[in-house]
Amino acid sequence: MLGGGADVSPALYREASSTLGEVIEASADAARAGRTPNGSKLIAPAVWLLRKLLARTSTGLDAGRDALETALITRAMAEDLPLLAICRGAQLLNVHCGGTLYTDLSEFYSEVPQIRSVLPKKSIEVEPGSRLAVALGGTHCHVNAIHRQAIRSVGRGLAIVARERTGVVQAIEQSNHRYRIGVQWHPEYLPQHRRQRGLFAGLVAAATTRSADGAETDSLCP
Repeated sequence: MLGGGADVSPALYREASSTLGEVIEASADAARAGRTPNGSKLIAPAVWLLRKLLARTSTGLDAGRDALETALITRAMAEDLPLLAICRGAQLLNVHCGGTLYTDLSEFYSEVPQIRSVLPKKSIEVEPGSRLAVALGGTHCHVNAIHRQAIRSVGRGLAIVARERTGVVQAIEQSNHRYRIGVQWHPEYLPQHRRQRGLFAGLVAAATTRSADGAETDSLCP
């Protein structure tokens, strides 16, 4: 199981966060090309800067943890272990398989409030027939949200199996494996909810079955 924590380093997926200078230059280029109204080259960076000043989340990275957990994913692949990846863990799993992340989700919430709570206040829809739907016992549930990054492009061999209504990815899985699931929320903070306990029960069941049947031969990232 991979848990939540520090942001995954953008260096692992060759993605750089936009700087204020880049935003100003891009806005100015658009204005010169006649693609934006007069004055937008000033408004766009001002809005961007305001969002940054009001942001409450940390941008701290942990290169040592990135390396350790990447090695653990590699070992899980080699030994065919079931895997439950939570928040940062799901993001790292996706990056390990060649996917990318959004470094900042503020743009998704320009018209919809960005919920940040350990309580299950965010509604998500789960893909019917997915491993996740089986583990949760349904295709709709409420989850918590304390993240600032999320999956952008999905990695090789993985499928998106849950989203919130803004389109932000909330879960991925490897469909051809008995249990390799990554969720964006924190089910460990919701042990009082039967559906959230189902994620951990599913992991234990998959590990027990593997021990009884022997290892499978499929890989995590085909």
